[in-house]
Amino acid sequence: MWDYTDKVKEHFLKPRNVGEMEDANAIGESGSLNCGDALKLFLKVNENERITDVTFMTFGCASAVASSSALTEIIKGMTLDDASKVTNDDISDYLGGLPKAKMHCSVMGQSALKKAIANYRGVQIMAKPGKLVCECFEVTDLEIIAVVKENGIKTTEIVTDYLKAGGGCGQCLDRIEEILESVNAEGKV
Repeated sequence: MWDYTDKVKEHFLKPRNVGEMEDANAIGESGSLNCGDALKLFLKVNENERITDVTFMTFGCASAVASSSALTEIIKGMTLDDASKVTNDDISDYLGGLPKAKMHCSVMGQSALKKAIANYRGVQIMAKPGKLVCECFEVTDLEIIAVVKENGIKTTEIVTDYLKAGGGCGQCLDRIEEILESVNAEGKV
């Protein structure tokens, strides 16, 4: 059983801003139904690039729903520039923390937000830049590098907590370890 904070439970049981937004002018999607968590984020952005409304639809666990709900509360009223600085740790902190094995839910929120902002600005984001490392969960080397750098990750187990990479068949664990060692070695130079 996961040890959820009262705020995670509250946002799961009574999520805010749920549903499809018909007049959204920015949409971002993250996750995959294949891995069990998916998020579609809808933004209404005004001419000053301020988020005036935000909704979401999430398929997933309690942490996925709570993280999505929290994200909407965090960014509503922000400018896109300010919203672009919201991290997965901000989402987790807002909720009073997430279990380690559920941090990927906050990463999914951050990713959907970045994609929605890019969508609004007309910037094309490649679906999956980089080389595929984890076939089970479709995680690339660049995704692993980014999450390791942003969160100071030191173990493959924590990479799995954040991205699910390595949590399926396990054939990619050696490659994840190589990436982890390379990124952490760069940080020590």
